[in-house]
Parts: sequence; structure tokens; C-alpha cells
Amino acid sequence: MKKFKTDSKRLLDLMINSIYTNREIFLRELLSNASDAIDKLYFRSLTDRSVSLSRDNLAINLAFDKDARTITVSDNGIGMSREELDTDLGTIAHSGSLGFLAENETGKHGMARVSTETDVQSQDNPKTDAQSQQDEVGAKGVVDAKDAENAHDIDIIGQFGVGFYSSFMVARYVRVVSRAYDSQEAYVWESDGKQGYAIKKAQRSEPGTDVILTLKPDTDEEDYSAFLSEYGLKNLVKKYSNYVRYPILMEVVRRREKQRSDGVDNADETDKADATEQADVAKPADATDQAHETDKADARETPDQPKDARKQSTETADASKKPTPEYEDVIEIERLNSMTPIWKRLKGEVSDEEYNSFYQSEFHDFSNPARRITLHAEGTLSFDALLFIPGRAPFDLYSREYTRGLALYTSNVLIMEKCEELIPEYFGFVRGVVDSADLTLNISRETLQHNHQLRAIAKRIEKKIKSDLANFLAHDREGYETFFAHFGRTLKYGIYADFGLKKELLADLLMFYSARQEKMLTLREYLDATAPGQSDIYYAVGDSLERLKKLPIVTSALARGYDVLLGDADIDEFVLTAMGDYGADDATDAQDKEPSHALKNIAAADIDLSSEEEKQEAAQAEKANEGLFTAMAEALEGSVQKVVASSRLTDAPACVSSEGPISLEMEKVLAHMPANDKQVKAQRVLEINTKYPVFEKLRAAFDEGHTGDVALYAKVLYGQALLVEGIPLDDPVTYAQYICELL
Repeated sequence: MKKFKTDSKRLLDLMINSIYTNREIFLRELLSNASDAIDKLYFRSLTDRSVSLSRDNLAINLAFDKDARTITVSDNGIGMSREELDTDLGTIAHSGSLGFLAENETGKHGMARVSTETDVQSQDNPKTDAQSQQDEVGAKGVVDAKDAENAHDIDIIGQFGVGFYSSFMVARYVRVVSRAYDSQEAYVWESDGKQGYAIKKAQRSEPGTDVILTLKPDTDEEDYSAFLSEYGLKNLVKKYSNYVRYPILMEVVRRREKQRSDGVDNADETDKADATEQADVAKPADATDQAHETDKADARETPDQPKDARKQSTETADASKKPTPEYEDVIEIERLNSMTPIWKRLKGEVSDEEYNSFYQSEFHDFSNPARRITLHAEGTLSFDALLFIPGRAPFDLYSREYTRGLALYTSNVLIMEKCEELIPEYFGFVRGVVDSADLTLNISRETLQHNHQLRAIAKRIEKKIKSDLANFLAHDREGYETFFAHFGRTLKYGIYADFGLKKELLADLLMFYSARQEKMLTLREYLDATAPGQSDIYYAVGDSLERLKKLPIVTSALARGYDVLLGDADIDEFVLTAMGDYGADDATDAQDKEPSHALKNIAAADIDLSSEEEKQEAAQAEKANEGLFTAMAEALEGSVQKVVASSRLTDAPACVSSEGPISLEMEKVLAHMPANDKQVKAQRVLEINTKYPVFEKLRAAFDEGHTGDVALYAKVLYGQALLVEGIPLDDPVTYAQYICELL
């Protein structure tokens, strides 16, 4: 037995137990190695005309033996000689694939030249279809045009020379039987992955390689037998290697109806019987036959056996004559992988039904996506992306359990099922895949070495999603409003989470309900509909649009010709506060730069949309009733900062507004947070409509010195204003008693 050409015990232990975090990727690594072996042979056929090869015959075979506890991965690729087995498998971290790429000028450039040369030959010497068929590689070793065109697409997956050793995570013993393409001799490499390996002669009828794993015994922690089943292996292929470019084949057991001895399927005979029976039922009868049959039926009919009962008995007898179907298990060869990724096919070649089917199967959604986004980038960092905007929000989208991310592939092999770095949190609802052969992976191919590559891809994806959503809004208003109802909260959170830093990116995608137009509007649409001279955007937030429409401050603004945007999400107040303003662009020229439009809560105490005349009247009323307002504030015992005369109320006796950074809606949201031990309170202001009839009674009570009545009126008006705002009363029982006193 030969020793490994490094400190094998320590290094193997490191790779088997430390480099890889997921045992199931062993199959991904072996299938990738098999694909590389076939790619090498295929490339050789393009450069060496003595190599007879038909691409249709290239495949990877997967098999398992439950009793022997073995899994076998076989390919008909380039194979390995004794020396290559010793070098590639006996030297840990020696990559034969990486050496192949180096020999062929990193693969793609050399392959592209072969493709070009072949294309030129084809143009100089045009042939008929019959001549082309005679000149196939399989017959004369000549590269056909189609294969030459695809030569530049050859992707060698392996880079580090350690993927093979992931086998020892699940296997106690590994045998590799290989025969090089240009050799008549085969050799077997054997190892238990601990001390060393042995190489000796073996038998293999065709060039290629077999990797046979003998799995470890099951333990309390690990169920290795889960890999010894059709279901288990199919799932691993589907998950990690579904888009390997060569077919992955496996024998599977199918249950079908057994053929009868006369060569006719039971199913066929049953179908014939059913068809005959249906024909008899449908066959028309003439009047003589009908009369004859009726007479016979009447003669046979007795009270003990009605006609319907005899008919049912006859049908039962006929059914019993039909042969009972028998079933048997048969073994069939099934292709487990899809081979060609849908995102690498031309748009015109893929139907909407295929895209929808891919989305539903890959992302486990029974509904079709609302939007599909494709992105193909070339240059320093080339990649393909296929993204979907779901038609509805996942049930766990707003829970902690939800994990965002796009599936990351490299050379058609899954590297990360959900790569969070590829998608920002505010676009976390987007699902899809990204495939790039230019990513620098770490040695386990489970994570990346250079995050700047991910950041570059993520930036392109972010711009593409924003552009598509803007196009969605512009051309499918109804569809966008449905989308926003599902995912608008996520977009809003993107602004709030970054303290408004992303408002330029996301603000144009936001929508709020217009109290005046009674429909959803964007901020831009709100400004376009404002009266000349209005520069600010007014909004009100609460837990119900219907309640917000009836707020005194909202109806007052509408009466004065101002529109108010209504938000009924608990995050709306925080988002609009974080934004601060809207409309300032990035123009460097001051003349071209659009002025910003402040976002103002209509419920703030400093917002007054009344006319100058109304403001003066309110100021005079407040001065004339200063003592009354002071008495009311004292009666409320610190519940409000002050009581003032309102200039903006028209059809309500009173309202509550706020001063300072904490609004009334913020107070309500913060009060429901589980960690809010200290009650955060807004600085409340009670505004009194001095033109409302009840104010006259209030002033009369004050003038007559009825301080108890003044306190009662103040508490009732304050409680009423809180209820209108949707703020719960501290003591509903006491408030009910106040109402009874008034009655």
C-alpha cells in the first residue's frame, strides 16, 4: 500500500470533517467529476480527429445496492491511467481538471478557437445532409458543426482536487476502477481514506471510470442508509446536479400492468370491453326490435325481480367476466437531470408555460409568478439570472423563519440554495437563480472567497428589479396594485431599516390611498394632482382606512382643497418619518435640481391649513378664553401638554394632535411592542373648536364658576377625541360614568 503524498491522516481528517459542512454534497462532487471527465474526452474529440465519439452516447450512470451498501457513479469519459490515478487521487488537493484547463489556455479560449476553425472549414466545404451524416464523429471521427459550435460552452467544474475526498464523509471504503481512453488496460484505486491507497490491475470493457462507495454503518446521529434509495438519490441529483450537461441515468423500478399470455394487455382488453358495452348502449333499435324486446321483458318480469334489479344483476355478471388486471415490477432506465438550464435557453425558445412550471416546481408555489425577469451579463464578471416576482406573498414572508436569497449555481451546479448576499432585504420576496462560471469559490464550493464578486452581481440585480417594478407600475396598474398589496410592506421596510438611505431607490415604488381621489397613488402622482402653490405632501396614518377617512383633521383638509394620503400599515408612520421629504434628485446643477417636498403628518399640532383670517379668529378666541383652557388642562391632570383653540376643525368639537418627534400613531405602535416596558407617550395637545355649539355650554359653565362641570366637559371631550383617533382609553369605566353624569 502506498502512502498519500502529504501528511495524509491529518489532511484527510481536516477535509472530511472540517471543509464540508453538508454530507449530502458528496454526490454533487462525484457527478461533477464525472462531467469533467466526459468534457475532457469531448474536447479531445474536437482537437484529435482520431478520437471516434458520438456525443449522444456520453452519459453518467448512477446505481446503488442496498444489500451491499454501495453507491456507484460511472462515466464513459476520458478515464485515468495508472499514473493519473496515482497523481490525481494519491496526491491530495491535486486537480487534474485544473491542469487540463491550464494546458488548454484556461479552457474557454482554446475551445473557442477550435470552434472557429471548424466553422470555417464547414463554410469553405459545404456538404449535403447525407454527406454530413456520413462524416459524423461516430463514423469517421470528424467533429460535426453543432458540436463545434458548442465547444466554447465546455465548463470544467473542478478546481481544487479535493471534491473526490468528500466521498469519505459517507463511505468507509472507496474503489475507483478506471481505464484511460487510449489504453487497453484498466486499474483500480482503493482506499479507506485513513492511511493510504493501493493501485492494481483491473477489468473494464470500455474507457471511463467507476467510483464505488461502500457506505458507513448507520449511527444514532447519521442515517447513511437514506442515500441507498431511488428517492434519496433522485432528490440529491435534482437538488445539486439537475443541470449537469450530460444525462445522469439510473435504473428505477416501475410498476405496470402485466401482459397476458396471448400478448394483449389486460388494460387493452378492458378498454375493448368497455367500448363494446358503450357501443351496445348507443346502438339504435328499430320499432320492431323494441316491441319484441319489450314483450320479452314483460314476460320475464315478476314482482320478486323488478326490471332495474335484473339489469343491475346483468351488469354485475358482465363485469365479473372482465379479466382482473395483474401488475408486475419492471426495471427501466430513467434520466434524472434536466441537463439544460432554462435560464441559459433563448427567450424565444421557452414558453410562458415552461417558465411557470419551472417556477412552481423549483420554488414550491401553486400559483404563477406575477413577473419574470431575465438578465444576461458579460464582461469581467459574466452571469445569467432568472428571477420571479411571486403572485402572492409566502405565508412566512414576514416571520423570522423566512430566509431570503437566490439559488447560486456555477457551471450549472448548485453551490448555495439561498445566497442572501445576492438580494437586498427589501427585495427579499424575489425568487430565482443566478449562474456564473466566474465566481471564486472556497475549497468546499459551499461559499465564496471574494465577496466583491457577489456585490457586483447583487448591484446589477438590484437595478434590474427596480427597473422592472417601475415598468410594472407604468404598464400594468392593476397588477402592480395587487403586487403592492402583497409586498409593499417589504419595500417600505427597506426605507425604514436604512434610515431613509434607500428612499431614492424605493420611494417611486410606494403607494398610499388618496382620501380625495379614493384610490391608490404614488407620491409622484399625488404631487402632480396638487393645487398650485402646495409644496408639501400631507398624510395621515392609522389602523383603518375607513376610520382615517372620517378623522376631523382629514375631513377638514379635504374641505379646504388639500388631498391627504392615508396609510393603514403600522410601519407607515416610521417610513414616512424616515424619508422626511420626497422629490430631491441627484442633479448637480441647482437650476435642474427638483426641490424636495416635505412629508408632513396632518395630525401634527404645527400643521395648519386654514386661511389667515381663520388663524386670526382662533388666536383671538384662545386669548379670550385663556382661563378656560388653563382650567381644562388642569382638569386633565397632565394628560395633555396644553389646550388650544383650533383653526382647522370644521365639523368636530375637538381633536387630539401631537407635538415633538413622537406622533400619536407611533405611540400606538410602540405600545404594542413586547419589550416596551416604559410607555412612550406623544406630547398631546387638545384642540377645541370654538365655533362648535358645545363650546358655548363649556364657556357658560366656566363663567358661572361651575368648575366641576368644566372638568367633566373637558374629560368627555378629551376621551371622545382619543376614541376618534383610535387610541384606547386608560379607564373606560370611569369614562362611561362621565357620560352618565352628562345624561
